[in-house]
Amino acid sequence: MSLRVLIAVTHLLGAGHLTRAAALARAFAEAGHDTILVSGGGPALLPPLGRARLVQLPPVRTVGTDFRTLLDEEGVPVTEARMAARRDLLLETLRTFRPQAVMTELFPFGRRVLAPEFDALLEAARALAPRPLVAASVRDILVVPSKPERVEEAHGRLERFYDAVLVHGDPRLVPLEASWPVGERLRAMMYPTGYVDEGGEVAPAGRRDGIVVSGGSSASGLPLYRAALEAAGDIADRPWRILVGRGLPEAEMEALRRAAPAHATVERARPDFRALLAGAELSVSQAGYNTCVDLLRTGVRAVLVPFEAGRETEQRLRAERLQALGRAILVPEAGLSAGTLGDAIRRSLEGPPPPLLELSLDGARRSVAIVERLARAASAAIHRRLDWSPLDRALARAKDRGRSVRFWWRDDDAVAATPSLDRLLALAGRFGAGIALACIPARIEPSLAERLESEERAFALVHGFRHANHAPEGEKKAEFGAHRPPDAMAQEAGQALEQARRLLGARLLPVFVPPWNRIAPGLIPHLPRLGYRVLSTFRDRSSRSTPEGLAIVNTHVDPIDWRGTRSLADPEGLVRTLADAVERRMAGRADPDEPVGFLTHHLVHDEKVWTFCENLLVYLSRNDAIFAPVVEVLPDESRIAANR
Repeated sequence: MSLRVLIAVTHLLGAGHLTRAAALARAFAEAGHDTILVSGGGPALLPPLGRARLVQLPPVRTVGTDFRTLLDEEGVPVTEARMAARRDLLLETLRTFRPQAVMTELFPFGRRVLAPEFDALLEAARALAPRPLVAASVRDILVVPSKPERVEEAHGRLERFYDAVLVHGDPRLVPLEASWPVGERLRAMMYPTGYVDEGGEVAPAGRRDGIVVSGGSSASGLPLYRAALEAAGDIADRPWRILVGRGLPEAEMEALRRAAPAHATVERARPDFRALLAGAELSVSQAGYNTCVDLLRTGVRAVLVPFEAGRETEQRLRAERLQALGRAILVPEAGLSAGTLGDAIRRSLEGPPPPLLELSLDGARRSVAIVERLARAASAAIHRRLDWSPLDRALARAKDRGRSVRFWWRDDDAVAATPSLDRLLALAGRFGAGIALACIPARIEPSLAERLESEERAFALVHGFRHANHAPEGEKKAEFGAHRPPDAMAQEAGQALEQARRLLGARLLPVFVPPWNRIAPGLIPHLPRLGYRVLSTFRDRSSRSTPEGLAIVNTHVDPIDWRGTRSLADPEGLVRTLADAVERRMAGRADPDEPVGFLTHHLVHDEKVWTFCENLLVYLSRNDAIFAPVVEVLPDESRIAANR
């Protein structure tokens, strides 16, 4: 089951939150899911996202630990207009993408300053039909608000909007309870994933040498860099490499370079950081999530100086847990100096090698598996609300008789690439379903051909010429009904095929679909000489002979209540109609070789119609009866003509 997954993240200080969210986006995309990462923080250097897409909101950031004051790129407090633009783009992405799974990074456990836009996203997601699975994506350690009511506020949002909380850590190192109050309701929603490892495996060097110092991507590592350079003056028997985050201003960077002794190199952070650690004798760093994963992966000795300003407790707790397990030596930020840092470095170098910890580091893969499982369960729950037993019985009888029932899908009135068409094609693509788009030649826009180029299982049919009604007032609508001379209509039908071929090229099949499914009998004999090989309307095809060279492949079930609400017809009745179409073929009351056709009109679907279409696709996929590509349900001669 392929999913559409939306991950929303805003990093305000360092880039760790974005790095982890990007790793998840890549993992979902690599697993075959259509994935969008919405980032609300500043642009950052990331490995390629692969098939995942990035939507960048107007960025915001903070300075230091003042997370209540949001700034723009120029360091100016953000305006209401910027926040409104962020919210509008976020909601527009949700509406057009229509995800089946939404993940919010850190929220509602943090990012309270951005609560209005996250709440708007969650409300809009809850209003979708079907409602997507909603999960919070959090690291192993959280920061508890100083006010108890803030915790209750977070738990209230979990109750109202969320289905799951993915905890990207391993309880054997630190359980979520160590940093956040976990009650029964939250515990039932929690899914430990293991640590999300951004890098790959790195083979350790034959000989470890040197000290690598790193301080994260923000400017918060400056005190560590300064203390490390001082300590390097006293520990001169090894090479030092100080990797400086890109958030540190260039003036400060140059000052560090000038202060560096000859055996110490100061440079910007590098993409091969993990490889450097794998070959180093010792790492000196803060205790951020991604850095600690790198330490665990490479097995390097570690001295940790956790970031603790502004009531930040996350890194201190992680460093304490690693120290308790013999994996690192901790130097509190408040006591950081060249002396304390140098002493910790010497103790680490002189001590025994650090033990290998048996911790789960495949959090990205496991996160994908958890969301897939929960989404399947949610889809099944929606599906079970309909009584499918009439169709169950009909398909079972067909199977007992050794008969194969084929289904195909035709959608009418396509003229351009639109959000509705995107949704239709995405829905078909998720289930590997074929779809035939009956396109109106005189109204086709260039965007339609561009949109269909990459859709291997979608083909175009000729839907009349202008979709214009020529029936007299009071009669049923028809463009090619018995109201005009057959020769005049034949000329239009031939012009329609030529124009559609010119605009759509190889994606067009020589199939004529008369608007309103009505066609004058006198026009039908003209179709083969015009180049058409198939006629498609709405009824069981008749056993009466058709002109040589012309086949009939019709549709039989339309989910829209055209004469009433113009929304979804009775869903139980639609299931019975599908079952009856199958039964007629088994009983000889209809041509047993004609596939059962499902007819939709994507431009006028409301949420009820979309939901039924999705439920039907779920049902068919579970019964090995998915909509076949239209070229597979056409007669052989028509397929050959389609490929010319």
